[in-house]
Amino acid sequence: MYPATIRLLITAGIAGWLALGWVSTRADKNLTQAEAKTRLDRVKTEIGSLQRALESNRKLYAEEQDLLKTADLEIQTNALAIRKLDAARQGHEQKLAGLQQQRGDYLHSLGQRKDILASQILAAYRLGRESRLKLVLNQNSPATFSRTLAYYDYFSRAQSAQIHELKQVLKTLDRMQSRINTELSALDGVQRNQKAVLEEIRQQRQDRGIIVASLSSRINTDEARLVELQQNRKDLEALLGKLSNVLADIPTDLGKWLGPQELKGKLPVPVTGRVKYAYGQARSAGLSWQGWLISAATGSEVHNIAHGRVAFSDWLRGYGLLMIIDHGDGFMSLYGNNESLLHEVGDWVEPGAAISTVGSSVQNGAGLYFEIRKNGKALDPAVWIDR
Repeated sequence: MYPATIRLLITAGIAGWLALGWVSTRADKNLTQAEAKTRLDRVKTEIGSLQRALESNRKLYAEEQDLLKTADLEIQTNALAIRKLDAARQGHEQKLAGLQQQRGDYLHSLGQRKDILASQILAAYRLGRESRLKLVLNQNSPATFSRTLAYYDYFSRAQSAQIHELKQVLKTLDRMQSRINTELSALDGVQRNQKAVLEEIRQQRQDRGIIVASLSSRINTDEARLVELQQNRKDLEALLGKLSNVLADIPTDLGKWLGPQELKGKLPVPVTGRVKYAYGQARSAGLSWQGWLISAATGSEVHNIAHGRVAFSDWLRGYGLLMIIDHGDGFMSLYGNNESLLHEVGDWVEPGAAISTVGSSVQNGAGLYFEIRKNGKALDPAVWIDR
């Protein structure tokens, strides 16, 4: 059980939330945006207080856990930077593709204009290679003479117009090439930054591996693992109890979105991969798994299973970078062992939205830890997820 200080903190915190009206009622629908933001900020503060209290009372392996938390947060910072650089690179590539398409269109236009000019020159040639002075001296009919001069004027003006348009096209092509060179230079810069950040992540992952190995070597007996796992589970349950209904402004009628209850057996798997450990399967130290550990490559995107709101998005001992989404009606989904979290507390997320990227855990390597809960009780994902 928790030390007395933790129990008092949790009890006082929940009582305080109740007194402040944190457990939403139908009147919450009338909150202004400013009031809703103020409440959300207070929720974040309360969650932070709970985390600090939990951590301050966990002395066992505290140094390694602090190092692990720091390493995870540093990797997350760089992983998010890589995503931003990826988005910037894609933006530059799209601009570059658009410019190259325009350039191709202008080159095609240039060819067409050259063909028109060539046909005009050929037509003029077919009128005869006589100079205008010779035509004046040789023409007997004023009408023929006038008509011939008119043809010359027409072709001269047409050729002049085509030559002017060709010059304008060439100037436009020069400007486009300059913009293309600018985008290519920007892409080179983004790629250099990506390479540097990826190298930093690689080094951070190596350093994290050393920390994990040190921590694993200390938790090397069944008794030590049992104590650690039991305390991790208690911390999570305390957090879930604290989160219960704090974001209960999720409407009963979700409109076009269906809740987990309506989608039972049809919910999508959050990440593609093999279920390494399933719900109820025996775990080390005599405990059983309360969710799934899904094997997946580090950095793979994790997707939300149903419409809901982010209730927790932070690091928690035993679960690493953890995201908890409240789907309403008592349902929550949990996504642990992440490398980066893509949403903050209070964010609404649609089904299928990317919410995090896969990381790794101390004992089980790369993969996502996933749970579904109803009123705080863990449910078997196999009953809810369509595989």
